Amino acid sequence: MRPRTPTDSAHAPPARPADCFHPLPTTLFTPAVQSLAMTETLFLTSEEVAGLAEPAEYVEAVRDAYRQVGEGAPTEPRTKLVNEEPPGFFTTYAAVLPETGAMGGYTYSAGFGGRDAWFMTPLFDAESGEPLALIDGASMNPFKTGAAGAVGVDALARANARSVAVIGSGAQARGQLTATARVRDLETVWVYSPTKEHREAFAGDMNQTLDASVAAVASAAAAVEDADVVITATNASEPVFDGADLEPGAHVTAMGQYDPSKRELGHGTIERATYVPDLRARALHDAGSFLSALEAGVIDEDHVHAELGEVVAGVKPGRTSDEEITVFDSGGTGIETVAAAHLLYEKAVGDGLGETIEFSPASEALTGE
Repeated sequence: MRPRTPTDSAHAPPARPADCFHPLPTTLFTPAVQSLAMTETLFLTSEEVAGLAEPAEYVEAVRDAYRQVGEGAPTEPRTKLVNEEPPGFFTTYAAVLPETGAMGGYTYSAGFGGRDAWFMTPLFDAESGEPLALIDGASMNPFKTGAAGAVGVDALARANARSVAVIGSGAQARGQLTATARVRDLETVWVYSPTKEHREAFAGDMNQTLDASVAAVASAAAAVEDADVVITATNASEPVFDGADLEPGAHVTAMGQYDPSKRELGHGTIERATYVPDLRARALHDAGSFLSALEAGVIDEDHVHAELGEVVAGVKPGRTSDEEITVFDSGGTGIETVAAAHLLYEKAVGDGLGETIEFSPASEALTGE
């Protein structure tokens, strides 16, 4: 199986009305369309996509995706539906990347009775609308999220940034650091998380993985001191470092929270910084650090400098001085998800991976019979 292009389908369905939940006039479907066969779609397991792409490839794909959004490609912040009993949440978000030729996003659940999470990633052709793939998206998550953080570092951190502080020691911290090492020549990395064994294991592992020297430290303050880049990847409800400890010219990537009641960054950090979220609408929706500073009267809504895509596309400036403090607030979007999924889809097709499943087009299945 190979990636489909619009010319691959001689019987592409005509454009649908905007509201596909209303009955569709039968005159929309010609006999040729009514005889359409089911659409072949590639199903990829988490094991099949694990290790399929390099971190640098994720970064390049995600950078281009943010550029497209900065130039007007459509996307929206996540929708998060919270369930009280059993406790859990159900999340969706999506994006259309016309130049990539793909659209889709995440649909995932977390918590509930299973006390776990499942990530489903549907991917569609952006011209024909046909489904291209259904991907188990768990293993790609740290890589695509890390790539978004690295794009933020590349767009906002000083070009000569060499030292990094990482607050957190889980899979997302690993993904952020690994991707950041693809956009800056790192020399030193200081890691802090509350559990000594966790931070030391993380530092030991990453010290073998990266060219930089990676060491665990006993406090967030010790990690942040003299750091050119600070990465927060935690599930904390309160700020994980004191903004007064930031060096002039530091860049912060905050990616651990997308909940209006939780925040990794304090008011001082937000106030001092040139603030760039992944999406402007998300800053007022679930960016807890920004919302807390807003509610405290420390900032106003105009404190949002630009979306990351606007900076990547050159629509808005990024850093303007070496002394400026910058923040990229990354809460997860369909932008990096679609970019990563399409990258994996193309690689899987080239390597002959995956299983073909079939979907029926609405022209055949939406009959009411």
